[in-house]
Amino acid sequence: MTIYLDCNATTQMDPEVREAVMTTEFGNAGSRTHEFGLKAKKAVQNARDKIAKLVAANREEVFFTSGATESNNLAILGLCKHATKKHIVSTQIEHKAVLEPLAALHGFEITLVPPTASGRVESDAIINAVRDDTLLVSVMHVNNETGIIQPISEIAERLINHPAYFHVDAAQGFGKDIPTLRHSRIDMISVSSHKIYGPQGIGALIVRRRGYEKAPLTPLMYGGGQERKLRPGTLPVPLIVGFGVAAELALKHSQKRANICLQYRQQVLNGLVPLKPVIHGDSNHCLPHVLNFSIAGLDSEAAMLALKNIIAISNGSACTSSSYTASHVLKAMKLTDENIQGALRLSWSHQTESVDWQDVVKSLMAIISFS
Repeated sequence: MTIYLDCNATTQMDPEVREAVMTTEFGNAGSRTHEFGLKAKKAVQNARDKIAKLVAANREEVFFTSGATESNNLAILGLCKHATKKHIVSTQIEHKAVLEPLAALHGFEITLVPPTASGRVESDAIINAVRDDTLLVSVMHVNNETGIIQPISEIAERLINHPAYFHVDAAQGFGKDIPTLRHSRIDMISVSSHKIYGPQGIGALIVRRRGYEKAPLTPLMYGGGQERKLRPGTLPVPLIVGFGVAAELALKHSQKRANICLQYRQQVLNGLVPLKPVIHGDSNHCLPHVLNFSIAGLDSEAAMLALKNIIAISNGSACTSSSYTASHVLKAMKLTDENIQGALRLSWSHQTESVDWQDVVKSLMAIISFS
């Protein structure tokens, strides 16, 4: 049996989530003339409350989308559509769902801050890049390739006296590093359900009010008026209900899950010792369920092929892995070409089965020796 070790790409649904999705009654949450619609609306609002609670937000600040990619686009393009300030600060290690919307903007000056060799950007570097005409600061919570946690709280604190909007792509950290996203200075948070054992195809953009005002977002689509006219379309009630249950479980079990993942991490590290892996990123600032590494003389594509019947792994972001291009994240960290080409990402969960690491080592040793 192949063991799944690609949880940064997506996670399997929790059994409680699956049950909630499968047993949710049909009904359009926008239908107010009958009981089916009213029940659907109530279920959506209940889920909205659970998601908001995870980040200490209010119900009306949660806007449902198809996932973090759409949320990122809505936060960036929706904010910039009629903006008068034309400067944005972000980082070189953002997900493509942030970098590509930024690249699509016209008439804006974009400052992309590089990370250190640790895989983290420095809060000083972010703040030093902020100017009087800066409209937006967008920094990811946790890097999807390395698992490295970025200094979001520090940046938020240092932006308190600046009017720039602060957006965080929290696809990888939502429901895992909970206290960070509760900082009231974070204006917008992009999240996906399927990263926290919820269903695929549903996410949210959380838009906090700053005092009595919130970020002036313009919708990217029109028609229907759902989500307070910011994101039209019939709400997928079963998916939203599942997302709400996933958020509720994350809040309840986050520490227990983290402890299990930390123990699993030690098993992984112990198992890989004979291969002398080079770990990428500062382990002191890494989520416990992610490991990005390379092994001397080993190409990542050859490794994944050799291991396909043992473990399912990745050599980067699932969203761009089909292009087989070198990781922009590892390039920004200034890794050697050999380490970039050989980089592998393992990501597991509290539900992941044990792996025979001796079998893994034997399979990789064989192709290293062959090469």
